[in-house]
Amino acid sequence: MRSPPVTISVDKLTEPAVREFVSAVNAHDRERFMAVLTSDATMTDDGSDRDLQDWVDREIFDSRGHMDVENESAGGRELIARYRNDTWGEMRTKWRFTVEDGKVSRFDTGQA
Repeated sequence: MRSPPVTISVDKLTEPAVREFVSAVNAHDRERFMAVLTSDATMTDDGSDRDLQDWVDREIFDSRGHMDVENESAGGRELIARYRNDTWGEMRTKWRFTVEDGKVSRFDTGQA
């Protein structure tokens, strides 16, 4: 039986905007989450552009999404995380963030 991967505590994530993004997801705090994004933020899921508002509601907040970060790279702007929600269960995912002026202007996610 394999041990579960070691995770990085959210408060130890290097990039402040990414740390706030993950904290807001895990706290199920939509208002806090939206505050870490630029007003024109964009995103992709598995390489396809998505409507950010619709995706965030469906994949994070309506389905109680949660991220357990296993690894970070690129100065904290790239993560490997076990992501789970009530719709899809748990899967290993990758996340890449573009940060401008302390806010996330784009994130790309998909299965790792």
